[in-house]
Amino acid sequence: MAGHKQKDSEPYYMISVVANMYDIHPQTLRLYEKHGLVTPSRTDGNTRLYSENDLKRLEVILNLARDLGVNLAGIEVILNMRGKMEQMQQEINQLAGALQKIIIDHLDNGKEKIRNALVKIPRTGIVRLDIENEDGK
Repeated sequence: MAGHKQKDSEPYYMISVVANMYDIHPQTLRLYEKHGLVTPSRTDGNTRLYSENDLKRLEVILNLARDLGVNLAGIEVILNMRGKMEQMQQEINQLAGALQKIIIDHLDNGKEKIRNALVKIPRTGIVRLDIENEDGK
């Protein structure tokens, strides 16, 4: 396939193919790279190769620029904030998993303590208690 290269079983696309796919000028892609919005990999011959992740990021950039009218500086801020939010979400998920493990361990230890603390008493029939008054009646 023209402009399509297999590297580590992931497809990579040359700049001309990406420009045609998204109906943008290759110079626009170079500008996005210059501003650090996308970072395509390079071949030994210095040809830009865009991965599937690069294309997903480019779609977000184009959505912000075309549909929402955000300028390049705003796009950079938004992408940085998204990255930080994703990182925080991962940290929250890790903390939630660790907390869940602690709670489960605590509950399991508590059940074991209760099992060891209680003494089983065999069931007996009803026992009548004779309670005397203070008078002895």
